[in-house]
Parts: sequence; C-alpha cells; structure tokens
Amino acid sequence: MFPFNNTNSIFSTFLVTAIPGTEAVHIWISIPFCAMFFITLVGNVTIIAVIWRQHTLHVPMYLFLAMLAVSDLGLSLFTFPTMLRIFWLDAGELTFSACFTQMFFIHTFQDFESAIILVMAFDRYVAISHPLHYSSILTSSLITKIGLATIVRTLTIQVPLPILLKRLCFCHSNVLSHPYCLHPDIIKLSCTNTRINSIYGLFVLLSTMGLDFLLIVFSYILILKTVLSLTCYGGRLKALNTCISHLCAVILFFTPMICLSVLHRFGPKLPSHIYVTMANMHFLIPPVMNPIVYVVKNKQIRDKILKLFIRKGPEESQIKFIT
Repeated sequence: MFPFNNTNSIFSTFLVTAIPGTEAVHIWISIPFCAMFFITLVGNVTIIAVIWRQHTLHVPMYLFLAMLAVSDLGLSLFTFPTMLRIFWLDAGELTFSACFTQMFFIHTFQDFESAIILVMAFDRYVAISHPLHYSSILTSSLITKIGLATIVRTLTIQVPLPILLKRLCFCHSNVLSHPYCLHPDIIKLSCTNTRINSIYGLFVLLSTMGLDFLLIVFSYILILKTVLSLTCYGGRLKALNTCISHLCAVILFFTPMICLSVLHRFGPKLPSHIYVTMANMHFLIPPVMNPIVYVVKNKQIRDKILKLFIRKGPEESQIKFIT
C-alpha cells in the first residue's frame, strides 16, 4: 500500500521483536495471546452481528458500540497476527512497505477508537442531561455525519505519516522494540533528520487522542454536574450506572497510553520490557475487554446475544435510551 524505494538505506526489512527475554518460552507465551485474539474476534464480531440484525438496537448508543467494535476488530487484526507469527514461527521480518502499511492501519484504528470513545461520552451526556430530547438530538442523520467526520479526520491526519517516512534512510539498525510497527519506534532507527516526522507525530497525538481525552473529561464534568443536581439519590445512582461501561472503555484505552507517555518523558529509565508491556496493554487489552464489559453490563446486548444462539419466545425486550 505504501511502497518504499529509498536506495540509500542499508536494510531492506525491519525486524519486529516480541517481549524481550522470553525467546525460550515463546510457544507457552503464545497460548494466552492466542486466547485473547480468539476472544477479541468472537466478542466483537458477535456484537456487530447482533446490532446489525436486531433493528431494535438501531439506536445511537448501540450504533456507537458497533463502531467501537469495528475499531477494536481492526486494531486486533493488525497487531495479534504479527505477534503470533513471532511466537510460532520466529518470523519477525517485515519489508518497509509492509511495516509502513501496518503502522498506518494500527494508528488509524487507534485514532478511530479514540474518536468513537469521545462520541460515546457525548452520547452519555445527552442521555443524562437531555433525556427528553435524546432522540431529536441524536438523529440518524447526525449519527451518519459523526461517523463520516470521524473517518475523514482519522484518514486526513494519518495518511501523511507513512508518506513522510518514505523520505528517511535507515542505516543504524533495523530492529524495532515492539512486536508490530509503530511510528515513534520506526523514526528512532533513521540515520537522517527526523525533526519533521517527530513534530508531525506529536501534532497527530495531541490533536487526536490528546484532544479527545480532554473533551471526554469535560463531558464527564458536565455529566457529574447534572447528576449532582438530581434530588433523588436513586436517580443519581441510575444515571451514573449508565456510564460504567463507557468509563471502563476510557480507562482501558487511555490509562496505559498516559502512563507510557509520562514514563518516557518524566520517569526513571526502566527496562525495555516495561515499555513494551505497557504498549501491548494499550493496543491489545481494549479489544479483548470492551466486548466483555459491555456484554456483562448491558442486559439488552446479553438478551439479544442469547436470542441469536438460543430460540426464545417472540417477545422482545424494550430498548431504553438510558440503560
């Protein structure tokens, strides 16, 4: 997808690496990662299929959940196979073009997931603060526009990353420190000036996930303000309970990334496997846990999944906008 023809580079491939120091037990380590990949595929595909087939779930909350499942599925498809390939075949070589393509899709789905989590925060704000106008605010037209805007923003800001990498030469080393290709990891190996790449990479991080996180925090400040204004204690608990699944998604996605950024810039120098493990938590754990959290916490999704595999009576459970 992103051909690389720079003849000044000494190397023709990158070498992705698994968890440092675990080479002797790769087969055993592959078992939990294989299980995680299986759970990710089954969980997210099931959620997408259930929401697609059940017209009663074609409401904003569940449509955004389907988008989250799509981003989780995409992220897992571009991370887990490369890791398992290293564990099973000890094959870590990737051509520059393959590496840049993988990097593009990983960061694209990463930014797309960040944007969807922000949109879901807006959904929770509207549901709690303006419940009577929920359906009139979050119309099908607006949801379509939000989805398209998210895709356009993500692609517009991510396409230049691999294009800018094509101007670099790689002659110091070709060994990446992660089991998949990431932009910061790649530019560290360049023997030419990477100032433009570093500045643009920081701009991408701050203008997507950084901005999204701040807006999510602001959304929850508004939600908390609305909840505290309720006179009924039971009403407060019910309103907050609708946010638990989304808060879990926020914590799972943003916490490893924030901790990793803080450690890189302000923390003590730690063994490389610490940074690799935290990066793996950011990219691998959310796709596994998000479907589990939403199925456990959401009765409507649970019921529809059971009806998909087990024949029940014709009655349909009511779908509420605030569950």
